[in-house]
Amino acid sequence: YVPKDLLPVYRDKVVPVADIITPNQFEAELLTGRKIYTEKEALEVMDMLHAMGPETVVITSSDLQAPLGNDYLIALGSHRKTKADGTKMTQRIRVESPKVDAVFVGTGDLFAAMLLAWTHKHPNNLKVACEKTVSAMQHVLQRTIKSAKAQAGEGNKPNSAQLELRMVQSKKDIENPEIIVKATVL
Repeated sequence: YVPKDLLPVYRDKVVPVADIITPNQFEAELLTGRKIYTEKEALEVMDMLHAMGPETVVITSSDLQAPLGNDYLIALGSHRKTKADGTKMTQRIRVESPKVDAVFVGTGDLFAAMLLAWTHKHPNNLKVACEKTVSAMQHVLQRTIKSAKAQAGEGNKPNSAQLELRMVQSKKDIENPEIIVKATVL
C-alpha cells in the first residue's frame, strides 16, 4: 500500500514506538518477513511484532480457514502486559465475523480508530475491546450494504460511491454496539 522504500521506516521506526498495531495478514507478513499459513504461525508472527515494541497486536483480517466456515473472516489479537513483578502476561483472542460481499474503503481506518477507543475503555480486556470493535464494524457494514443496495436498485451492483461507509447513520452503533460477534480466548 506504500512505496517499498517506506517499509523499513514503518518496521524500524514506527512499529517500535507504537502501543497498538492493526495490520492485516499481508501487512503483518511484510513487517516480519514471515508468511502465515496457520493460526499457530499467525500467533508466532504476533509474538515477533510484540518483540518489535507494541503491547497490542491485532491482525484485522486473514486468509486463514475459520472454524465457523468459509463465510467467516478471522481476526486474531494479542495483548502483552508486564506485571509489577516483571513477569509477562499475554491474552490472545480469535474473532470470526461474517464476510460481507462488497469492497469498502476505510474499514481499516475505522477498525483502528474503534479498537483504540475500546482498548482505552477496557485497557486490560482485549476480548471485550475486540468484540465491541468487530460488532460495531458489522453494524456499520450491514447498514452500508443495505443502503447501497437500495440506492443501486434491484438487480444492480452498488458502486463505490454507494458503498461509502454509513458512519453518521451508525453513530449509536459505534458508541454503544450491540455485541453480535463474540471472541474466543485462545
